[in-house]
Amino acid sequence: MVAPVLETSHVFCCPNRVRGVLNWSSGPRGLLAFGTSCSVVLYDPLKRVVVTNLNGHTARVNCIQWICKQDGSPSTELVSGGSDNQVIHWEIEDNQLLKAVHLQGHEGPVYAVHAVYQRRTSDPALCTLIVSAAADSAVRLWSKKGPEVPILACGNDDCRIHIFAQQNDQFQKVLSLCGHEDWIRGVEWAAFGRDLFLASCSQDCLIRIWKLYIKSTSLETQDDDNIRLKENTFTIENESVKIAFAVTLETVLAGHENWVNAVHWQPVFYKDGVLQQPVRLLSASMDKTMILWAPDEESGVWLEQVRVGEVGGNTLGFYDCQFNEDGSMIIAHAFHGALHLWKQNTVNPREWTPEIVISGHFDGVQDLVWDPEGEFIITVGTDQTTRLFAPWKRKDQSQVTWHEIARPQIHGYDLKCLAMINRFQFVSGADEKVLRVFSAPRNFVENFCAITGQSLNHVLCNQDSDLPEGATVPALGLSNKAVFQGDIASQPSDEEELLTSTGFEYQQVAFQPSILTEPPTEDHLLQNTLWPEVQKLYGHGYEIFCVTCNSSKTLLASACKAAKKEHAAIILWNTTSWKQSQFLVFLPSPTKLLLCTVELFGLVIGVLTASISSLGVETKRYVVAVGLECGKICLYTWKKTDQVPEINDWTHCVETSQSQSHTLAIRKLCWKNCSGKTEQKEAEGAEWLHFASCGEDHTVKIHRVNKCAL
Repeated sequence: MVAPVLETSHVFCCPNRVRGVLNWSSGPRGLLAFGTSCSVVLYDPLKRVVVTNLNGHTARVNCIQWICKQDGSPSTELVSGGSDNQVIHWEIEDNQLLKAVHLQGHEGPVYAVHAVYQRRTSDPALCTLIVSAAADSAVRLWSKKGPEVPILACGNDDCRIHIFAQQNDQFQKVLSLCGHEDWIRGVEWAAFGRDLFLASCSQDCLIRIWKLYIKSTSLETQDDDNIRLKENTFTIENESVKIAFAVTLETVLAGHENWVNAVHWQPVFYKDGVLQQPVRLLSASMDKTMILWAPDEESGVWLEQVRVGEVGGNTLGFYDCQFNEDGSMIIAHAFHGALHLWKQNTVNPREWTPEIVISGHFDGVQDLVWDPEGEFIITVGTDQTTRLFAPWKRKDQSQVTWHEIARPQIHGYDLKCLAMINRFQFVSGADEKVLRVFSAPRNFVENFCAITGQSLNHVLCNQDSDLPEGATVPALGLSNKAVFQGDIASQPSDEEELLTSTGFEYQQVAFQPSILTEPPTEDHLLQNTLWPEVQKLYGHGYEIFCVTCNSSKTLLASACKAAKKEHAAIILWNTTSWKQSQFLVFLPSPTKLLLCTVELFGLVIGVLTASISSLGVETKRYVVAVGLECGKICLYTWKKTDQVPEINDWTHCVETSQSQSHTLAIRKLCWKNCSGKTEQKEAEGAEWLHFASCGEDHTVKIHRVNKCAL
């Protein structure tokens, strides 16, 4: 088998900030599908890797739904809707895209999709039915063969649930269910025997469960003294056959303290060869909690079984939630795009523990850089965060996966650029006039070594002995303040807090050092992975948009936006004293200024970003990676000759496939430092080159290039 020239080895991203963009496939080892920017990502939660990207939408993906098979086997089809007004039906085979069908007809962004398989009495083959709802106030149905469909539920902003049924090949409204007092946020059906149960959630903080069943045709009269549930009845006539149905309110679940954004039934699964449908319901709310509901075995009363969620941070609750195939794992989609995964303890079923899951930026990624040793990357984006990704090396496994292990900066402005000063120090620039310098605290270095499998003494040998333990943002403060060993106070008990507190103090989230052996969860990333800010650099008059450092790390260069030519200047800073070394005044030609900036900073020229790496000193060959505005990456090689004049024979080698490419403009490409002595390099030899890419599609990718195949 011929080795591929270009591979995408790691992907970092998170779901879009919209409800319904996350869905877990049924069946064994089901994949998690979510939309990030204009792409659909298939993620394996057990292996903790992105399997593939499905690129086809031209605007944000808003909703995703796997089509569940009735026999409980793994799903092979899914549908997605986006802000490009279209629905796409995807067929997957061996975790790779087999076929994509674009369904067009909506005149506004699509915000809800659902799909089912139906079997006709005259045809044993399964037929696919897709239903979609969009901002054009239309619900559209798409069918391959026109199957018979029992019922459709739509939640509206009129606080009602509208029931539609198919009669003589036409969907007609048969009933409206009243009870909620605010907009409906989610509805979902589940079948238990011959009865259908509909769960609905609303902005009124309540969940309602409705039971739909075939109404008895018995003419027996019932005593008026008996207390009966109110029934909403309707009749369906199809091919001259009339069937009466009734809908009753089964229960009302109150437990959330804010909008309930999503409800989902646990999917069917096989246990001991028997297909089972558990009676369990999962809900997600803006109160930062997710609740697992189930009826009591003795009384049948629905009770709260488990409650999990976020604590602290500046988050605003959950958009969505999902079960895995057997209900042993649950996942939540938070307001800022982060995923929260919990796993059920096999010994104590009522205990759920947080698990490691994919993470990334929830807005455009503007810049990235490798550390000098090539062992981690730092990225900045317009989601106002700086994130650090590193490999997780486990002693009992040969597979190495990359994860976010720190969030050094959470800012109030969109971040635009950064530069590494040394291995554990960087400078970032944002939509403000100030450059900020950050240094790694001791607790990060300890955790970095524990997660990546490196020697702590070896890493700390070049660091200062008086490193702070961590960082925190003080009350009413805007900068990350260093926390030293003497500043860490023990947390007071509840009784001490009641005796000493006046009730008016601002409850500051204090930094608490902890030693990790695996990548941290979202809660830990938000509160305990900040880096202290050690310096501010003033001098620019407008928003900073680029910064870089020379190869010897002695000079820092930065530039800002300019409305006038006197502001179009480059400032050079001394990285030892942090004083201005030189002020390079504006150039006479704007074009020359742009080219000078590109040469210094490696920024975008027109529609491309370029980064060059050497293929070897002996051969004097070079490879350049070019990132295009469409999201594609092209590789070119060039060999230096001794001819005069020099022959510039650049050769096009390979370009990224559709699944490997970004879906929007690439902002930065950066080659890994080949001189870094890492265990990964020693294991792979000198066969592979690595580079990272980031773009406006919220995604960071690490690629590797086979030097021998170029």
